[in-house]
Amino acid sequence: MAILGEIRKRSWLLVGVIALALLAFLVNPDTIDKVFGKNPNILGKVNGEEITRDEFNDQLFIMQQQAQQQGQQTKGLEEQAWQILVQSKLIKQQFEKMGLELTDDIFWSQLQYDPIFAQNQQYFDEKGNFKVKDIKAEIEKAQAMSPENYSFWLKNKKAIEYRMMARLLFGNMTAGITTGKKEAELMMKFRDEMANIDYVKVDYLEFSKKNPVKVTTQDLSDYIQKHPTRFKATASRNIAYAYFPATPSAQDDAATLNEINKLYLKGTDASNGTENFQNTKNDSMFVELNSDVPFIPQYVGLNQVPQELKDKIASAAIGQTFGPYKEQNLYVVSKLLDKKPSDSTETRHILISYKDTEIGKQDKSVTRTKEQAKKLADSIYAAVKANPASFSDDLKFSDDKGSAAQGGNVGWTTPGQPKFVPDFQKFVDNSPKGATGLVETQFGYHIINILDKKSGSMTYKIAHLAKNVKASDKTENQVLTQATRFIQQTEGKSFNQFKNLAEKNKYRFDNPKTVGRFQGTLPGLNTDKDGDIIAWAFDKKRNIGDTDIFTVEGTGDRIVAYVVGKQDDGLSDPETVRDQIEPIVKNQLLAKKIIDKMNSGKYTSLDQAAKAFGTTKGSAAVNMFNPNVNGAMEPKVAGAAFGAQTNKLSNPVEGMTGVYLVVKKSVSTNKLPGDIKQIIESMTQQASQQFTGSYLRSLQDNANIKDYRIEVWDKSPQQ
Repeated sequence: MAILGEIRKRSWLLVGVIALALLAFLVNPDTIDKVFGKNPNILGKVNGEEITRDEFNDQLFIMQQQAQQQGQQTKGLEEQAWQILVQSKLIKQQFEKMGLELTDDIFWSQLQYDPIFAQNQQYFDEKGNFKVKDIKAEIEKAQAMSPENYSFWLKNKKAIEYRMMARLLFGNMTAGITTGKKEAELMMKFRDEMANIDYVKVDYLEFSKKNPVKVTTQDLSDYIQKHPTRFKATASRNIAYAYFPATPSAQDDAATLNEINKLYLKGTDASNGTENFQNTKNDSMFVELNSDVPFIPQYVGLNQVPQELKDKIASAAIGQTFGPYKEQNLYVVSKLLDKKPSDSTETRHILISYKDTEIGKQDKSVTRTKEQAKKLADSIYAAVKANPASFSDDLKFSDDKGSAAQGGNVGWTTPGQPKFVPDFQKFVDNSPKGATGLVETQFGYHIINILDKKSGSMTYKIAHLAKNVKASDKTENQVLTQATRFIQQTEGKSFNQFKNLAEKNKYRFDNPKTVGRFQGTLPGLNTDKDGDIIAWAFDKKRNIGDTDIFTVEGTGDRIVAYVVGKQDDGLSDPETVRDQIEPIVKNQLLAKKIIDKMNSGKYTSLDQAAKAFGTTKGSAAVNMFNPNVNGAMEPKVAGAAFGAQTNKLSNPVEGMTGVYLVVKKSVSTNKLPGDIKQIIESMTQQASQQFTGSYLRSLQDNANIKDYRIEVWDKSPQQ
């Protein structure tokens, strides 16, 4: 399935502004009653349109694949998936309100413009024509022969449809965005004119040193009430935690060193002390049975050798041991098993697969049995051995179509950087130039031919006996005692008392203030217990001030969590957003004091105001496009400068960094390049580019969005 396989590889393209979502771990609707009258199959509604569990499952599946392909963690994708689904529903609703319809014909005609296809030339012929017939044929074949691939296509088709609707909707709407001549002329005026001003600035920071103000919770709340759209909040929890790592003690370190010395010098209990790492006849088995890291059979270059061995390994004899030495949290003893030059090998092959292999399971055109594949492979192998030139003729039988198109060539490889499955790689590493062999792997039968070999730097085969320095039961119990004592001391106490005690004792402390139910991880923590802590904090029985202990699997670390605050759907809790808005509110309170003082002073000149406030008069040239007043961006000051009468003292201007009094001295014009036509085109293009994001935010801000996930999730039998 070349096309569907490519879509699977490129699934990261499906995650954009418009896509689908998943919640694979939600409740089984057959095993749970409806919660509060809500169907557990319905996770929410957007303007009355349902978001189903299946839709959510499909989107998260796509996003998880994307994360895996990019080497990213798959935790914490649920909230992103939800937001994508909400946006998708909003787009679909607007698409239909405009009387637009995504018919089957439109779908196939628009498919070539979707990022998955538009950015890949394999879907276009040499004339640039889209291979829509080939794609349809492959999908029909998948429907008949590969249910898994066809199901994957259906999931992606839904995402493609949402993107198409978005593209068509925004295309229709932005086509109507224009810029009038008067509007462009005004913009040119703003661009070219400069106001030359004198001013007095009363800086907020300097004024507050002698006139301090305190921002109360009510002040924050008043600001939020004035800006409800900006502070629309979903349910969240304010969580704090103290972390108690089960760090191995000096005694644990010594015990680990003693353990590895015993294995290295004396032997294992199973061998009654007769076999140790020095005298063992089977290094790989000894390592597998006794080491905390696996045996690696490959040869490695000097750059992959542990730092402790780098200056010793070149002159070492085969069988020589090194250590014990410390490598991060491991005690290690290393033994040199072999060394040889790193011959780079160029290889080609013919793959004869059969229906029960991994290849056959993916490609239903492979129908031969294993016996038939073996017979054909033996025949080709015999022919190539007798006449190497026949290799090229027999490439037509290869089931590795990618390499067959390159003459069977699968590139260069070295023992230190293997890229083939073990049996294939073993033949490549140990065969001379010109050799041909028949090797069986999980993919089928390979007729392998060694095209070339080049000598390189020395490589080393090393066995590492390693023991991880772990916290003992005694150490873990001490950590538990420490965490238990801390929770007892803070039970029923305020958040400040919890925080102060943690910091006083130098415990690791953090307070991620806004934690969503479905974000998966806690900032600064990222343990296997993050999800449990979040679920605990969102439990309906949980109250502010509650605490609990959580144990990290595998390490014995303890986490004491504390519920600082609870935010339900609605406007943000003032204290949760204090860090964000306190500087703004503080400046507003200071501005009010300054303006009151200015108004009461009834100043008639800048010099009077400067003297009254202990500051100096300044000068600047300001522009509506660049409202820079001596390093501070002050758009209100620029507006006041152009709006004021020449040589008249302005009213107080509440700026970003202080309160200003302004006197406009003159206005000059500096005509910049660009005619009215260019300005109109530029403004229209900019407005079109900004429209999509602004329109989507407006839709979401004004939508009736119901989120039932918390009720459904927390009733899951899996929680």
